[in-house]
Amino acid sequence: MTDREPQGQLLDGRYLVGPRVARGGMASVHEAVDQRLHRTVAVKIMHPGLGDDGDFAARFVREARAAARLSHPNIVAVYDQGDDDGTLFLAMELVSGHTLRDTVTKEAPMPPARALALLEPVVSALAAAHRAGIIHRDVKPENVLIADDGRVKVADFGLAKAIGTDTQHTATGGVLIGTVSYLAPELVSEGTSDARADVYAVGVMLYELLTGSKPHEGETPIQVAYKHVHEDVPAPSLRVPGIPAYVDALVARATARDRSQRPADAGVLLRHVHRVSNALTAGVSEDVELTQDLTPLLAAVAAAGVDTDEPPAADQHRLGDTSPEVWEPEELADLAALGVTPGSARDTDAEPTAVVAPATRAAAGAPAPATATGPRPPARRRRWRGPVALLLALLLAAGVGLGAWWFGWARYTTVPTVLGQSESSAVTELEAAGFEIDLAEGVYSESVDRGDVVSSSPGPGDRVLPGETVTLVLSLGVERYPVPSLEGLTEGEARDALDEVSLEVGRVKEKFSETVESGRVIRHDPGEGRQLRPGSAVDLVVSKGRKPINVGDWVGEDADRAQAVLERKGLVVDRAQEQFDDTVPEGAIIAQTPQSGTLFRGDTVTLVVSLGPELVEVPNVRAQGVESARQELEALGFVVRTVNASGYLGLGFVFSQDPGGGQSVPRGSTITLSII
Repeated sequence: MTDREPQGQLLDGRYLVGPRVARGGMASVHEAVDQRLHRTVAVKIMHPGLGDDGDFAARFVREARAAARLSHPNIVAVYDQGDDDGTLFLAMELVSGHTLRDTVTKEAPMPPARALALLEPVVSALAAAHRAGIIHRDVKPENVLIADDGRVKVADFGLAKAIGTDTQHTATGGVLIGTVSYLAPELVSEGTSDARADVYAVGVMLYELLTGSKPHEGETPIQVAYKHVHEDVPAPSLRVPGIPAYVDALVARATARDRSQRPADAGVLLRHVHRVSNALTAGVSEDVELTQDLTPLLAAVAAAGVDTDEPPAADQHRLGDTSPEVWEPEELADLAALGVTPGSARDTDAEPTAVVAPATRAAAGAPAPATATGPRPPARRRRWRGPVALLLALLLAAGVGLGAWWFGWARYTTVPTVLGQSESSAVTELEAAGFEIDLAEGVYSESVDRGDVVSSSPGPGDRVLPGETVTLVLSLGVERYPVPSLEGLTEGEARDALDEVSLEVGRVKEKFSETVESGRVIRHDPGEGRQLRPGSAVDLVVSKGRKPINVGDWVGEDADRAQAVLERKGLVVDRAQEQFDDTVPEGAIIAQTPQSGTLFRGDTVTLVVSLGPELVEVPNVRAQGVESARQELEALGFVVRTVNASGYLGLGFVFSQDPGGGQSVPRGSTITLSII
């Protein structure tokens, strides 16, 4: 593939590439026309050169196929993938509208209810992907599309972005790529990702919708990545007062730096979002139980006064508020990998300065740090405080741990697996387990029988509070639509009729018809009543109207031949008119109506056929005087010629004539008279 703009190319003999609508580090996106199905699509074309890398190309193909398996109303549909002479491309649904980034720019900060309404379809789409084993890895407002009709769709599932000025990557058994503002801490420090990395990115997006700004900002991507690893996302209410505590807790749960504290995947996060949305809809300003449920365990322990990161008392250095944080060697290595020099976590305005750990300092002969609060008190006065403080801390930690165990695990129960069961069986089992049942709108399924359970929310194996509502989605069976009768409809009416049953117009062929008006459907394939999958194409044959027939000019031609040709074309010949003609041979055409041009099948051509010259009977003028005979013959239109007979006597009478009397000859013929 060359570096030229692909606009105007026909990819795979099918997709006519139009103008570019977006460009990324790995590929450009163009509007295109699928000439096979006559629809507009979006075609993502990999940049030249990237396809030359076999591993990269294979990854593109593999992940495109994985994305194509996703079928969800909030996911941009993938139609096709191909390789056209080295040009790797992906054909996708074209969404006309704007991105969530545009909405953030215009509306943020926005009320929590509005933020969650925008985010719920995104989380629902990610939940479907996580169930299919696909991690997005680049969740950000730019990849959330909002159609003109309000539909929210997530784009770029399973596709890695090339490295650019706004991206940061880590590698462990392969390259993981994402936008630095939404990177989970483990992606930065470990180079690994799972569904919880997408959950973290959603939490950052929620913070941005609520506050209008990103939680971590810096002059360089490295500074932002550093903050993701070492700083918690602040509570949105610190920037925008009035946000309920349970909304703060939802953000904290989704963006917990320890991924074990986050929801396991987007499906779990979706249930949290629903609970918070319900509370907002009900106008609840404070819900202590919901806030406790959502608050991450480590945050709850810290709030209770237990410093889980503090080292044992015997190894502590008493550091004042201005003393630098002491970093362990492993942390130094992590920060070195980021290109960041660690320093005081408290002095956020100062340039970080490296500080070695105590053991390293001792080995280097460096003096121990001085305290910021003055001389250390005598050890005797503090001897009794240590055991008491330790005992109190242990009791507090045990109490907090027991509370966390109860609130975070013990009071929950497991949702049974009811997928594939009939409605009655699933309801019986769930009610026996203490759950309320709600039936959602059914969905079509190629694999689950009609009336059986396709999915449940919460899902099988999830732990939820007893008495919660489990929403069941039942199968509507295989999705098929009958082809309607399209004959006699205009092409536009046929398209509308097919749209109503989720079918599409395929190839359109035009043909002359003697019975169907121009522009209307003559027939279609498949025919009426055939059951088809949604999106299947129906080919149309559309009338061009009656076929015009060229008459031609037949004047002077043989009438029998002209009649045979015209009747073979489907015209009717009328040759009832015949007349004598001194110049046109008998049986030839003297005139026709119409004289030329075109007619349609069944129309009439009138022919005037020659009878030849008119015949006149020659009178017998023998023995008449020559002048009398001449007058009689000329009166009948003959030409008279006289000759002297043999033995001419000068009498002036007709001795003989040629032609003889009683014969019929054409008017104007010459009659020869012999005179005696």
